[in-house]
Amino acid sequence: MNPLPRWRIAAAVLVLAGLALLAAKIGPLYIHNLELQNFAHDLGANPESRAKPDDLLRTQVLDKARALELPVKTENVQIARTPDTLRIDVRYIVRVDLPGYTVDLHFYPGAGSR
Repeated sequence: MNPLPRWRIAAAVLVLAGLALLAAKIGPLYIHNLELQNFAHDLGANPESRAKPDDLLRTQVLDKARALELPVKTENVQIARTPDTLRIDVRYIVRVDLPGYTVDLHFYPGAGSR
């Protein structure tokens, strides 16, 4: 049995290191986005939220986003109401700088009550 050439092992280690760097860089962003999604869902599903003014709901979403270190601005939070529903949509972009490459990640967490 012929052992693997050293260059193949080195290449595999470099690929794994690159994947680990990518996961370490963007993984927390997706986790924080999921936390914001859950927060918006809980806020929209809470019957008490329907009585709150839009500005207060928007401030609550912005405070949560700030706590999660997400770049959400006031204009990124949209609140839509009907007599029976409350929908909270958040749209924002996170720029991720990787070695030799920059990517914009678009996030659209939203939640509504029924």
